[in-house]
Amino acid sequence: MASSSMHQLSFTRHPLLPRDSRLQPRLQFSSVRFPSFSVRASSALAVEPDTGTQKDQTLEVEIFSCPICYEPLLRRGPSGLNLEAVYRSGFKCKNCNKSYSSKNNFLDLTLTAGLRDYVEVKPARTELFRSPLVSFLYERGWRQNFNRSGFPGQDEEFKMAQEYFKPAEGGLLVDVSCGSGLFSRKFAKSGTYSGVIALDYSENMLRQCYDFIKQDDAVLNANLALVRADVSRLPFSSGSVDAVHAGAALHCWPSPSNAIAEITRVLRSGGVFVGTTFLRYTPSTPWIILPFRQRTSQNYSYLTAEEIEDLCTSCGLTNYTRKIQQSFIMFSAQKP
Repeated sequence: MASSSMHQLSFTRHPLLPRDSRLQPRLQFSSVRFPSFSVRASSALAVEPDTGTQKDQTLEVEIFSCPICYEPLLRRGPSGLNLEAVYRSGFKCKNCNKSYSSKNNFLDLTLTAGLRDYVEVKPARTELFRSPLVSFLYERGWRQNFNRSGFPGQDEEFKMAQEYFKPAEGGLLVDVSCGSGLFSRKFAKSGTYSGVIALDYSENMLRQCYDFIKQDDAVLNANLALVRADVSRLPFSSGSVDAVHAGAALHCWPSPSNAIAEITRVLRSGGVFVGTTFLRYTPSTPWIILPFRQRTSQNYSYLTAEEIEDLCTSCGLTNYTRKIQQSFIMFSAQKP
């Protein structure tokens, strides 16, 4: 590259990023113009070149991190946490020298992203939701049947979650295991958060999520991004996320303990985790049903209320609280 294309970069390390995530003092990049964008300080770190012929050009250290080493990714492309900006951007880890990009309108940040030969198969309860049919049916009857187990309905669940998330207002929310984006869209449309990331392992769920987003201009233009990732390997730096939501998800995770440990890692101090799931049983569960609940728990990670609290506290979360209705539980915990 000619010397005229070199730029001296000045930058400040974000207080939530680890010291070893700082960039080298000089970087080279091609002559491309990108629009500027303002993001909440806890969501991204902008690295701005000195004024010159390319003064509108930016290179950002993203909130997205490499799922291998957790180093914040370098981003080349238009700024912003929205579908178009993320889709048009390329991401790269300077440590692992691995690149990540969007396809089908979601950014793939799994460990297996870009692999040609290796195919990883997850447990049956995870693979079920990668099915195109289940993904299509999820908001067309599947999720609505949860009310038989005590789930209060999507509108009431959303209101309950918003109450728990009050300490995280104005911050970045990650909706893990978002499915078809039922609550991701509600969080984004509420305008309560600086950005919302709808995250799921299922490619087909994320495609369904995008199909629903296209039907609502308010959501389409919101600060909402779609990301494919594993809940046990979240692609974010430690202490970089303000809120994590996991709706009707914990019982589907291959390892709830690994997932909650990861959620704790990415939450900032004061960050809030809110989840809902089916309980294996409650004190009011009729004794005749108990053997059935124990058998089905071999396929899903149905836990008791006490087990969920134990998991959260053992991972370092505090201020645990819960609401139970039949087999439905909504719980919340906070990172100290």
